[in-house]
Amino acid sequence: MNKSASKRVADAPASLNFPFPEIPAPGTVREVAKDVFWLRMQLPFALDHINLWLLRDGAHWTAVDTGLSNEETRGNWKRVLSDQQISGALNRIIVTHYHPDHIGNAGWLTRQFNIPMWTSESEYLSAHTNFSDKAGNTAQAVANLFDEHGLDSERVAAIAARGNGYRKIISEPPDRYIRLLDGDEITIGNNNWRIIAGYGHAPEHSALYCASLGVLISGDMLLPKISTNVSVWPFEPLGDPLKLFLRSINRFMELPPDTLVLPSHGLPFTGAHLRVKMLHQHHDDRLADVRTACASPTTAADLLPVLFRRKLDTHQLFFAMGESIAHLHNLWYRAELEALDKDENGVRRFAVSK
Repeated sequence: MNKSASKRVADAPASLNFPFPEIPAPGTVREVAKDVFWLRMQLPFALDHINLWLLRDGAHWTAVDTGLSNEETRGNWKRVLSDQQISGALNRIIVTHYHPDHIGNAGWLTRQFNIPMWTSESEYLSAHTNFSDKAGNTAQAVANLFDEHGLDSERVAAIAARGNGYRKIISEPPDRYIRLLDGDEITIGNNNWRIIAGYGHAPEHSALYCASLGVLISGDMLLPKISTNVSVWPFEPLGDPLKLFLRSINRFMELPPDTLVLPSHGLPFTGAHLRVKMLHQHHDDRLADVRTACASPTTAADLLPVLFRRKLDTHQLFFAMGESIAHLHNLWYRAELEALDKDENGVRRFAVSK
């Protein structure tokens, strides 16, 4: 953490504050700041929900993120958009990043209302390469990566058998977009929102900050209760996404300490500086566990019970393996671990540097 970030942490509150403990029911909205409305949609995973946001935009509305593409979520969207509080059509979609719970209905909504999608270039292209099974995004490519990092053959086969799960839960992505860049200012109704790009969780995640409202729509970059998944994937098999993620969240230390954070999962909260500190500590602790485990040669698969002390289903395993590799790579690039030559089965192990 840089010096200015460290100073901010010293002034952080002792705990997070949750000013809106009541969750909006599916198909309803709740106003959390002037002209900012909270929606919650269900997800069919262990992480069972996503928060979406509607911003009043004159006589219209801007939606931030869209939920999974399924009948339940689309039905809830139809109920929300017919709500008396939401009197007016959508005029744009802003997508924080390409993951299916965020971009899932973007294609459907943009076609339904003949409106544009705004997102970063990296997220737009990532959505299309995942949807079309290209550029190292195939289930087999993921299975091959996990095989190289020591996952047993039965679970490797289960990963490969998933097929293109992405395509099953998003509508076809829009074939055009409006590009968001770090530092861009977007006028939405009476407010200006600044884009804060983040890396590590997704290629070029866009959070939105409104200084006049004191509100940050953090997407997945800053969550109140769980740590954001940070994984190595086969299209960048030697990446160090954890370095990028930790560097990115330090930028939230520049915001006022009483900023209302609107996360994609969990409750809205204040205490962003403390949460950044907690996430750094979490990863410091996990990295310490990895160093200890690597006293002898260790694979990413060996680390699963070290980093995830619970039974993992195939969906959870997918993310857990990526995150295990990410922690190994972070220590490797910091020269605290060395990557050993692959064994006769093509498996990679890491060990504490001599």
